[in-house]
Amino acid sequence: MSITFQKRQKEMKRQEKAREKAARRAQKKLDKDKEGENPNSTPVDPALDPTIDWAYQSEIELDRP
Repeated sequence: MSITFQKRQKEMKRQEKAREKAARRAQKKLDKDKEGENPNSTPVDPALDPTIDWAYQSEIELDRP
């Protein structure tokens, strides 16, 4: 075997290892993002919560001295 072939094989192995590492990193990031979401995928921002009656709350705040 020539040295050039060995170098080429070594470089290909290094590149493959780097691709696998990048894929693992990307998968880990996706898993981390999904872990932080709500189970029903609703936004966490209370301003976007449809169950809050903002008009009612503002009436209460207006009644305060």
